Amino acid sequence: MLNFSNTNILLGVTGGIAAYKSAEIIRLFKKEGASVRVVMTESAKEFITPLTLQAVSGNEIHDSLLDVNAESAMGHIELAKWADIILIAPCTAETIAKITHGRADDLMGALILASEADVYIAPAMNMSMWLDASTQDNYKILEKRGITFIGPAQGEQACGDIGPGRLEEPEKIIEFITKLANKGPLSGKTITITAGPTREQIDPVRFISNNSSGKMGYSIAEAAIKYGAQVNLVTGPVSLDADKSINLHKINSASEMLDEVIKCMKSSDIFIGCAAVSDYKPSDYSIKKIKKEDNSSLDIELEKNEDILKYVSDNFSESYIVGFAAETSDVIENAKKKLLTKNLDMIISNDISDKSIGFDADENEVNVITKDETLLLKKDKKIRIARQILKIISANINK
Repeated sequence: MLNFSNTNILLGVTGGIAAYKSAEIIRLFKKEGASVRVVMTESAKEFITPLTLQAVSGNEIHDSLLDVNAESAMGHIELAKWADIILIAPCTAETIAKITHGRADDLMGALILASEADVYIAPAMNMSMWLDASTQDNYKILEKRGITFIGPAQGEQACGDIGPGRLEEPEKIIEFITKLANKGPLSGKTITITAGPTREQIDPVRFISNNSSGKMGYSIAEAAIKYGAQVNLVTGPVSLDADKSINLHKINSASEMLDEVIKCMKSSDIFIGCAAVSDYKPSDYSIKKIKKEDNSSLDIELEKNEDILKYVSDNFSESYIVGFAAETSDVIENAKKKLLTKNLDMIISNDISDKSIGFDADENEVNVITKDETLLLKKDKKIRIARQILKIISANINK
C-alpha cells in the first residue's frame, strides 16, 4: 500500500447511517502515515459524534464556515490550502447536489470551491435516490469537472432495499485512492535526484563540506513516488529516512556521487540536481591524521571537482535536466546564467541568506526558471514546494 506520510487528508462526513464508517477510514489513513482533519455537516452529527472523530483523528473537528480561531477567521481558506486530498465519505445526494451547483453556504461547500486538492466522493444513499435522474446528472457533471467517485457499492441497504447506493468499505476506499495515486502525472517515468551535502576528505577525520540537510531533495523524492515515478535518490550524508519505495544510493564524495548518477541516468527520464555538491576537493589526501603539533600552519591545496550537473546535461541531453541554485545575492540573475551556461531545461533558485528558507529549514521559497518563464513558489513547507515543482516539470515534459 502507498505510504501517505506527509500527506494531508481532509475527510468530509455528511449525514447518513454509513457515517459510522468514517472512523475506520480515518484509522486506515493514519496507519499509512497521513495527517487527517475532519469536516462534519450538521446532519452528520446525528449519526456519529464529533468527539469520536476527534479522538480517532487526533485533531479538532471543523464544522463552521467562519472560524474565530483561524487566521482572519477564514478557516475554510486555511483548510483548503492545507489539504492534499479531499475525501467526502459518506456523501449524500444533497451534498452532491450542492457541490454540483457550487453552493458555499456551509464549510464543506466552500472548501471544495477554494481548494486545488484532488477531490474524491464516496456516495451513500438509498438506491432510488442514487438512480434518480437528478443525482445521475449531477454525478456526470462532477466527473467531467475532474472529481473522482468511489462507488457506490451494490448490496443490502439499511432500508432493506438491495441495489447500488452502499458506501464502499473503508479498505476499498483507501485501496482505490492508492491505485489512482500510483497512476500520477509521472507514472512510467524514472527520476534520478541528488540530495544533501558531499564530503571531501582531508585526512581520515577531517573533511570539507557544507550545511545542506538534504530536506529539499528528500521531499522531491518522496513527492515523485506519490506521483507515480520510479525514483533513484543519490544522497550525501544526512540524518533523514527515505521512503522504502525509493532506490537509495548513499555516497560521501562528489566523485562517488557522479559515479552513482551516471549509473542511474542510463535509465532515467528526468534528472534533478538538488545536492549541494562540493565545488573543490583537497589535491592531496593524507592517509594519516594530520597532527596539529607537527604544523604551525596548514595549507590545503584544492582542485575542482567534476561539475555533475554540467556532466549530466552534456551526456544525457535526451533527459529533462533540472538544477538548483542556492544564492545569497542576485538570486534570479545568477540562476538564469547557470540555466544557460549548463544548458538546463529548468533551474530552481532560492535565497539561502534568508535563514527561514535556507539550509536545514523546513520551509522554502523558490523561483522556478525556464528559458520561457519565471514562476515564484511562495514560502511553504518543502514537501508542498516539491509537489508544485514536480507538477510544473510534468506539465513541461508532457507538452
